[in-house]
Amino acid sequence: MKAQVIIDQRNGQILCTAYEKGREHDFKLYKRSKIRIRKEIRCLADKGYQGIQKYHHLSQIPKKKSRKHKFSPLDKKVNKKLAQERVGIENVFAHLKRFRILQGRYRNRRKRFGLRFNLIASIYNARTLSRFKQSLNLFLQEV
Repeated sequence: MKAQVIIDQRNGQILCTAYEKGREHDFKLYKRSKIRIRKEIRCLADKGYQGIQKYHHLSQIPKKKSRKHKFSPLDKKVNKKLAQERVGIENVFAHLKRFRILQGRYRNRRKRFGLRFNLIASIYNARTLSRFKQSLNLFLQEV
């Protein structure tokens, strides 16, 4: 099973999920899920979402090198900057993998994958929200 997750980069909350069979390409899953991102929001995606710029103009994906064209120093710098911005997103996936629903092969009923994945996402969101409130309270106490 393959899961697509849309994450708010400001607070790390999972906003939306979509899932398909594991052999589905990332960009095809995006098109089939009919999830649309508002035009004014910047989208950071990985290399599997090549072609997303046609649907969302503020989206950014890392540049791929080809056999004929090597990376320029500017391309390497841009890819490194995108990778630094995506670290928070990858950390969310690391938290979800702790529940072992994204790690390895899913061995339970496919019908329940969506339900279980949404439950795990809501547990993650509740945990993130409580941590955010605690840090906000500490900040307000200092001020």
